[in-house]
Amino acid sequence: MSPTLQNQPAGAPEADKRERIVKRVARELGNGFYVNLGIGMPTLVANHVPPGVEVVLQSENGMLGVGPYPIAGTEDANLINAGKETVSELPGTSYFSSADSFAMIRGGHVDLSVLGAMEVDEEGNLANWMIPGKMLKGMGGAMDLVASARRVIVAMEHTTKDGRPKILHRCTLPITGLKVVDTIATEMAWIKVTPEGLVLEEIAPGLTVDDVKCATEAKLTVSATIRRMIS
Repeated sequence: MSPTLQNQPAGAPEADKRERIVKRVARELGNGFYVNLGIGMPTLVANHVPPGVEVVLQSENGMLGVGPYPIAGTEDANLINAGKETVSELPGTSYFSSADSFAMIRGGHVDLSVLGAMEVDEEGNLANWMIPGKMLKGMGGAMDLVASARRVIVAMEHTTKDGRPKILHRCTLPITGLKVVDTIATEMAWIKVTPEGLVLEEIAPGLTVDDVKCATEAKLTVSATIRRMIS
């Protein structure tokens, strides 16, 4: 099992882990970036855009200029993201067909794509679209995003609910994309994918390098400049 994070008692809400992850990912947002946030945890990144940084968030169902989650009572049922969640709009937001949206994605106009994952491996291969035998509503746009975005960050919990590693030597589930992941962000660590393998660059407060390695099946090379993860 993965160790308990500092200031996070055993059994703490999953939201605590997610906040740590999405806040760290948000620090990667650059001024003027066009960003696609995947369904689930990655959408929370929109609530943590650093002050002074202007990004344009794209939703593949046809919206450019997605804002943070709306305040309770101000939701507009006509404004939803690809995960069918209500969102807000920013000044200048535009709307278009899904076909136009995917033309933007496939044309390489997305600077950063943040997605969840069920598995990632040492080569940066990603599995996040299906579990054989379980109901599947559709593959979504992940395959297009990982093939076309200029950078791909996976935002996920470090292990499964029963403590099994999700960062593996080789993915066992059906692949979304081969060698597409640039960085892995979890509640335990910030890991860079390189041609030589996975490099552990940051660890969460209260954890050690050994803690992270014990929760990871894949081989990790420790960066010479390893530091604490700051959200």
